[in-house]
Amino acid sequence: MSDFKGKLFVFSAPSGSGKTTIVRHLLKQERFGLEFSISATSREPRSQEKDGVDYYFISLKEFKNKIKNDEFLEWEEVYRDNFYGTLKAEVERIWALKKHVIFDIDVVGGLRIKKKFPEQTLAVFVKPPSVDELKIRLKKRSTESEDKINMRIAKASIELATAPQFDKIIKNYDLEIALKEAENLVAEFLKLNEN
Repeated sequence: MSDFKGKLFVFSAPSGSGKTTIVRHLLKQERFGLEFSISATSREPRSQEKDGVDYYFISLKEFKNKIKNDEFLEWEEVYRDNFYGTLKAEVERIWALKKHVIFDIDVVGGLRIKKKFPEQTLAVFVKPPSVDELKIRLKKRSTESEDKINMRIAKASIELATAPQFDKIIKNYDLEIALKEAENLVAEFLKLNEN
């Protein structure tokens, strides 16, 4: 490990809240020196997804072996046999580049990272306008079946209850305002606004 003290920025939210849009926006702000933490998953890639870009796609067997070998910072079985996790090597890779890590991650994983690195982590919960709006957003994506959408909506209610456990909450009613708020939170945590 280098002497670089990297920060960790966790963005968590129910599916369809806009966290990915916010994270992509922050990654474009060069002054922050952020690098995206690519999660590992045991699920199959969706049509447009690329291995090593969107996720590290690994087999269920390989995922379970990595759990056994303590190679994850955090992991979770999100749906049956659908594992997601953050490899320790991924965070080390980013810190070796002298960059700060930004996560687009589910609430359980986000809170686990915060617990492991309490001083270095800013955990942000992105709140959707409403569960109804969430359902509309998920349907517009046209990437999943009605059953999958209903599963995500049911999970969203549970995830919304965890919001108070995060350092900050961004209410994503208006995307432009949410993006600005996210920028301000990151700048403040990196102490970029101080002279």
